[in-house]
Amino acid sequence: MTARRRGDLFDPECPTRQLLDRVGSKWTAMCVLVLDETGTELRFSELKRQMSGISQKVLTETLRALERDGLLTRRVEPTSPPRVHYGLTARGQSLAAPLRQLRWWAEENMPGVDDHRRLYDRKRAR
Repeated sequence: MTARRRGDLFDPECPTRQLLDRVGSKWTAMCVLVLDETGTELRFSELKRQMSGISQKVLTETLRALERDGLLTRRVEPTSPPRVHYGLTARGQSLAAPLRQLRWWAEENMPGVDDHRRLYDRKRAR
């Protein structure tokens, strides 16, 4: 295991920044939350169905990145055609808790944000 180190979030090459960029993307957050809420492995088609609006290409890229980062597992059943299942690792499950909090915050604050947007837009339209 490598030593723990802190990065410089203002440096685009900072590994911590790169990880935050990944977990801050809407598709990563949605994928982790869908897998967390089901509490079990899901097949690609099940994930795609629950993640409205995501393309097959973007879902594939998101799953590969999450697997590479050690946040999810990929299990292939040797059938014809192969069945591929995805599930969260312990690290992925630990990410779900702060993402649930962020989702809660967004849902609680969205009405106020909408109000401010309308007010801002009215002022700018003058």
